[in-house]
Amino acid sequence: MEEKIFNGDFFKKLNSINFNVRTRLSGGAQGGRRSRAKGSSVEFSDFREYVPGDDFRRIDWNAYGRFDRLFVKLFMEEKEANFNIFIDSSKSMDFGQDKKSHMALKIAAALSYIILNNLDRVYISSLKDGNLETSRGASGKMLFQRLLKDLSSINFEGGTDLAASIMKRKITCRGVSIIISDFFDAKAIEEALKYLAYKKQEIILVNIFSKEELHPEFEGVVNLIDSETGEELRVSLTPSILKEYKLRLDNFCNNLEALAFKYGAPYIKVSSEEPLEKVILKNFTSKGLVYKE
Repeated sequence: MEEKIFNGDFFKKLNSINFNVRTRLSGGAQGGRRSRAKGSSVEFSDFREYVPGDDFRRIDWNAYGRFDRLFVKLFMEEKEANFNIFIDSSKSMDFGQDKKSHMALKIAAALSYIILNNLDRVYISSLKDGNLETSRGASGKMLFQRLLKDLSSINFEGGTDLAASIMKRKITCRGVSIIISDFFDAKAIEEALKYLAYKKQEIILVNIFSKEELHPEFEGVVNLIDSETGEELRVSLTPSILKEYKLRLDNFCNNLEALAFKYGAPYIKVSSEEPLEKVILKNFTSKGLVYKE
């Protein structure tokens, strides 16, 4: 996977990119982001009155001279951000000349590199049939190769129940949750969004389509087969049917984007034939999710 995704120039561009995490962090190990907790970094945060046992080196003697009382300086503790990347690994994702599954893995790999490069922690979860498989948490660039192996081991098969799968992920602190899917079970996804919002997550939806789904070129009578259920449907594809399909596809995307907006989640629509560099450096940047340092 690494050879196909990452050339030298793209690596250099990813090295200068960081995630824009809006929430103040209250948990996690030491890292490079501001936390609500008070700690020992160099950035001043506040004062409080001295109590026995405090480090006397933090006493503000200027404040003592003014108020005749002892105060200690508090500093903003730096924490790592926790990222959960949820990948829909159902059979419907394994579709298209440029497969949606390949794009999902490439996006997850690129985002994970950015996360690890900025001293944050990432967990990869694959979702299918209402089940969840989560990799060990990774933090630090040295673990990127292990993470690539975890991604390459994901098989795209079975059915979809995103809500049931995501709600099996035990989340204990604030962070960012990224869902990568075609969202063909969009009716149930709101339960997952409610759960993630309750867990104080910043949510990002990445909706992947194949070129064939966005711009179907089929003609005449065709047999359509549901890749997950095996159900067959014989359809005569006339210009009017294709026009109706395009209207329903637009409505599907608009409804999903509106649902995402309800939970403060950016919505990113991706075609599986797009260059990965465009997806990361344009689509994510335009939504204010990543920025160049």
